[in-house]
Amino acid sequence: MEISPKDRFVTVYGRKPVLEALDDPALTVDKVVLADTARGAAAHEIIDAARSRGVQVQRATAQRVKVLAGNGKQDQGVLADVVAPRMKPLALALEEGGLKSVLVLDGITTPANVGMILRTATAAGIDGIVVPRRGVASIDPLVVKASAGVAFRAPVLRCGTSAEASALLRASGFPLYALDSHASDTIYSASFSSRSAFVLGSETSGITDDVRPHITSWLSIPMAAGVESLNVASAAAVLCFELVRRAQ
Repeated sequence: MEISPKDRFVTVYGRKPVLEALDDPALTVDKVVLADTARGAAAHEIIDAARSRGVQVQRATAQRVKVLAGNGKQDQGVLADVVAPRMKPLALALEEGGLKSVLVLDGITTPANVGMILRTATAAGIDGIVVPRRGVASIDPLVVKASAGVAFRAPVLRCGTSAEASALLRASGFPLYALDSHASDTIYSASFSSRSAFVLGSETSGITDDVRPHITSWLSIPMAAGVESLNVASAAAVLCFELVRRAQ
């Protein structure tokens, strides 16, 4: 399967994030794209940093940089493609086998939540975190910052939508569990299959209508003192480390 560049790289944009990526020896930067209108000290600093790392600098129109960055307001005329060694298409990961625990992000549009989930799930040893290209915050500098840089090495799995991911996982034999505060089964009482996928929905809308038909079981996190629910990133942390506890 040929892997699209969008499924191999994390694209960071803006002068500071690009310079930070170039200055980090733990990261492999594939290329830097600089707007042909970028001049002056800032542009020279980026070019010099790229040259010192042996990274190719491509010139493109300012409009092309905006399109590639996906953010026309904050790209500052520069972006860098950083190699994400564990990122791959979900379909390829399923074809290769070996996935046991998978998170699916569904409608989570706040970058801070996506970044924190990537950090927590990676720390917990989750095999794959599905971050769809549509309907979920893209992995951009805000997500990278919230993940404290873990987004670059997180086991991110890509697909078009969370519904597409859910269908692929179900077809591959994964039961799909989703969190719901009213579910009678809890994450502590439920029995999980040796291969399981867990869908995390947004705090405002929950699981989206396109994903709901694929859910096989609903689970809750017990709450006390009248607290109705947790922030989705906090709920993900509770779930991930319950999976760690069970594996011990």
